[in-house]
Amino acid sequence: MNKFAERLKYLREEKNLNVVQLSKIVGFSYVAIGRWENKKRIPDIETLIVFAKYFGVTADYLLGLSDF
Repeated sequence: MNKFAERLKYLREEKNLNVVQLSKIVGFSYVAIGRWENKKRIPDIETLIVFAKYFGVTADYLLGLSDF
């Protein structure tokens, strides 16, 4: 799950968003996003889908199973 944390933060920063801004866009609390990025929590499947759709990537990419 380390890749998810790294890739979520990378994608967020690529869009020049802070955690609070992203939380308002995707509907998750900024605390939850911070925990995912800091490897303190693991996202559920629905969360992966939301982030994959928003960032235009696959769930496999977010999980580190592919590099595309």
